[in-house]
Amino acid sequence: MPTTVEIRTLSDSSLAVGSSGPRTITIDRAKEAGGQGLGFNGGELLLLAIGGCYSNDIYREAALRKIEVHSVQVRVTAEWGGSPIRAQDLSFTATVEANATEQEILDLIRHTDQVAEIPNSLRLGTEVKLAEVKAIPRMAESA
Repeated sequence: MPTTVEIRTLSDSSLAVGSSGPRTITIDRAKEAGGQGLGFNGGELLLLAIGGCYSNDIYREAALRKIEVHSVQVRVTAEWGGSPIRAQDLSFTATVEANATEQEILDLIRHTDQVAEIPNSLRLGTEVKLAEVKAIPRMAESA
């Protein structure tokens, strides 16, 4: 079953609301880039997607191993550059506290790194296509 999200800007503003079902998130450009700075920018959302996926998958994989997880901390970092500009030197760190031995937790962390869907999508080069476009002209009224 496909996953779909939708992003809609507020009228005449870069400020947007992203939604998936009943859940929403605020998206905006930084003030320095001409936005209002009221939400996450696209790069931050990409990094959050990586960290959020990995964190969620730790819990999924831990349950399969009958490991009780108490906390997960993921820190994702990227540099931005190149032409066209894109994420580079992307890496993340993970700290997991669980009812298991240190070795079992380390095995869980490394295994999850191999099966986490979002990091794997990037590592394996998932194609991104612009599927449909619409242009809606809005001409200024003449004086």
